[in-house]
Amino acid sequence: MQVILAKTAGFCFGVKRAVDMVYEQAEHGDVYTYGPIIHNEEVVKDLEQKGVQIVEGEEELANLSEGTIVIRSHGVERRIYDIAKDHHLNLVDATCPFVKKIHKIVDQDSAKGNQIIIIGNKHHPEVMGICGWCNGEPIVIESEKEAENLSDFGEKQLSLVAQTTFNHKKFNKMVEIFEKKGYNITVYNTICNATEERQKEAATIAKQVDAMIVIGGRTSSNTQKLYEISKKECANTYYIQTLVDLDLATFESVGRVGITAGASTPNQIIKEVHGSMAEDFGTMFEASLADESRISAGKIVKGTVIDVKDDEIILNINYKADGIITKNEYSNDASISLKDKVQVGETIEAKVIKTNDGDGQVLLSVKRVAAEKANEKLEEAYNNEEVLKGVVTQVLDGGLSVTVDEARVFIPASLVSDMYEKDLSKYKDQEIEFKITEFNPRKRRIIGNRKMLIEAEKKAAKEALFARINVGDTVEGTVKNVTDFGAFIDLGGADGLLHISEMSWGRVDNPKKLFNVGDHVKALIKDIQGEKIALSLKFEDTNPWLTAADKYAIGNVVKGKVARMTDFGAFIELEPGVDALLHVSQIAKEHIEKPSSVLSVGQEVEVKVVDFKPEERKISLSMKALLPDDEEEAAAEEEAPVEE
Repeated sequence: MQVILAKTAGFCFGVKRAVDMVYEQAEHGDVYTYGPIIHNEEVVKDLEQKGVQIVEGEEELANLSEGTIVIRSHGVERRIYDIAKDHHLNLVDATCPFVKKIHKIVDQDSAKGNQIIIIGNKHHPEVMGICGWCNGEPIVIESEKEAENLSDFGEKQLSLVAQTTFNHKKFNKMVEIFEKKGYNITVYNTICNATEERQKEAATIAKQVDAMIVIGGRTSSNTQKLYEISKKECANTYYIQTLVDLDLATFESVGRVGITAGASTPNQIIKEVHGSMAEDFGTMFEASLADESRISAGKIVKGTVIDVKDDEIILNINYKADGIITKNEYSNDASISLKDKVQVGETIEAKVIKTNDGDGQVLLSVKRVAAEKANEKLEEAYNNEEVLKGVVTQVLDGGLSVTVDEARVFIPASLVSDMYEKDLSKYKDQEIEFKITEFNPRKRRIIGNRKMLIEAEKKAAKEALFARINVGDTVEGTVKNVTDFGAFIDLGGADGLLHISEMSWGRVDNPKKLFNVGDHVKALIKDIQGEKIALSLKFEDTNPWLTAADKYAIGNVVKGKVARMTDFGAFIELEPGVDALLHVSQIAKEHIEKPSSVLSVGQEVEVKVVDFKPEERKISLSMKALLPDDEEEAAAEEEAPVEE
C-alpha cells in the first residue's frame, strides 16, 4: 500500500502561534482562554491538565478579578478587550494576524459608512469576532443562494470579506454573483493562503487515491471543508479525530491512501495515524501457502546446523538444497555473534521465506518463528488483560515500537503517558510496561497502552491516600508547582494546595521566595473537600498567641516593626503572626493627622502595651505612654543647675 501524506496537513501558522503562546503562559499562574484555544479535544484536554481553564462567554470573563486571559487565534469582538481591561486582567492576544487584518478592514470601512458583507458561517467564533469590529450591522452569508437573494443596495458602497477558512472555489462563485448584480463593491480576498493551499492539495491527492483520510476535530470548520472537498473527489473519504477512530480493516484491499488534516490538528496525531498506517501495512506477514509441496514459503521446518559463519547459519533440512539463516533473520539484535549463539549439530526450527534465494538455497528465518510464538503470548496477554514488559527498539514519528520476544507492538504517542510528551526519544532502549488493547496480527495491528497503567497506578495511589488521611493529620510531600497564590504539594497520589495565607503565622508577599519546585514540605491537613486538599504550615504548637499573654502583658515595653498603616493608626508586627494596633492618638502627645507623617513601613519602634484581649487576639500599643508628662519635664528643668 502507498500512503500519501499532504505537506500542508496540520497546524497553520496562526494556530501554532496561539497554541505555543498558551503553553508558554501555562507556566505562570492562573491562565484562561476565551473559548477553547483550538477546535481539537486532545490539545484542550492537555492544556486543562496543565491548569489552563476555558472562559465561556462575557459573563464568565467579567467574573474574573485576576489572572491571564488568552485570546485565541479566531479573534474576538472589540468589547472583549474592554472587559478584560476593566477587570485588570493580563491580556495575551493570540489572534491570527490574518484575522487581525480583517478586523482592521471592517473597522475602517464601516467607519466610512460602507455596508460590510461577511462570507462565512455566522455561528463560527471567527465570524462572530469579525462582526464585533463593525461600526454598524454587518450582513453574514454562507451560500450562493443567499448571495442571489440579497436586496438591491443601490449606490451604497459595499465591502466584502471572507472567513479565513472558507472554501476558495465557493468564495469565487459568490463573488461572481455580486459582480453580475453590478454592486458598488470592494472585494477583499481574506481567505488564508495556507487554507487555500491545503484545500487545493487535498483535492489533488483525493483524485489520485483509492481512499482518503481527513483528520481533525468534529467542530473544526476548516477540517469539515477539507472533508467536503475530498469526498467530492474520492467517495471513500473518512473523517477521524484520532488514531482510535481509524479502522484499518477498511483499507485492507486499498492500493493508495491519502492523508490530510485541518489547521487545528496537532502534528502528534497526524504522525500517529501516518506511523500506524506505515507500521501496519509496510511490513505485512507473508501469507502461508497451503500447497502440497514439502518446502514452500511460510512452512515451518527443522534442520541441523552444519556450519556457522559470522553472518549466516547453514542448515541441513533434508532437501535438495541447504537452508540459510542470515544474521538479520536470526535476531533483531544486530550486536550478537552467531558463533556465540549457535553450535554445529544443534537443531533449529525456522520458517521458509524463499525456496530459492537466487543461489539455489532456501532462505529461512528464526526470528519470524519467534515472532509468531510471541504473538501467541501477546494474544493470551490481550485476552487476560495481562501487563507486559518490552524494550523500546524504535522511536517513530507517531509513537514507540516495542519488542516482546521478537514480536512488535506499536504504542501510539497519545498512549505512552497520561500527559503530552513532545520528545519520546528518552524511551529508546528502555524497558517499559504496558497492556495490549488491540490485537490483530494478520493486519499487523498490535496496539499497546502504557497510559492506562499510569492512570490506574495514580488512581490507586489517590484512593490509598484519601483512605488514610484525615483533617488534622501531618503529611509530607514535594513541591510540584509554585504560583502567586500558593504552592501545590505532591502528597503521593494527589496534590494539596498550600495557600499563601497558610504558609506562615505572619504575612507572605511572594510564595516563590519561600519555595522551589522539588522542596520537601511537612504540612498540616487543614481541610478536605472531595478531591481537594487544603494544607497549612500553621501548626498549633507554633502559634505565637500561645505565649502572647506573657510576652505582651499590659504595661510591658516591647519592640516591633511598622507593618502597614491606615489613617487611624499603624499596625506593628511584634513577631510573625502577632500584629498590634498603635492608634494615631497614641503616637505622640501633639496632634498627628496621619501616622505616615511620622512613621514609615519597616521602621522599628519601642512601644508600651496598654490593652490586651486574648479572646479577640487584639493588642493595643502606645508610644505616647513612654514619653514624660509635662509636670515631670517642668520639675526636671527647675532642679537642673544654673550655669553662670
